[in-house]
Amino acid sequence: MSRILLIEDFDANRDLISRYLSLFDYEVVEESDGQAGLTRARLERSEIDLVLLDMNLPKMDGWEVARQLKADVSTRSLPVIAVSAHAMVGDREKGLLAGCDEYVTKPLDFTALLEKIESLLCKERLL
Repeated sequence: MSRILLIEDFDANRDLISRYLSLFDYEVVEESDGQAGLTRARLERSEIDLVLLDMNLPKMDGWEVARQLKADVSTRSLPVIAVSAHAMVGDREKGLLAGCDEYVTKPLDFTALLEKIESLLCKERLL
């Protein structure tokens, strides 16, 4: 069973995403702010397979969380999917430049999200 760290500040979104992913046998652990999410990713790196990262977070925004995850040798290889309401031209590129491996916009297309998760986890297993 793959373990996903969901960093999302909105309770309803955390609940919806967690419930959906649990239907596909993913274990989801949650944090509600960027600083706590970054700390958990670092402390539990060996137990986390992928991060779903909201970009508008309290304490530390998702852009900075992504940059720090990719700058840290211990978390650099951790796949990160940005989950954001930012859907303007250039937002996806900004997320990728910050270090996210994929970028999905809200409202979520859960089928597409699941495909991206499975694709990144498959790549991770091959490494």
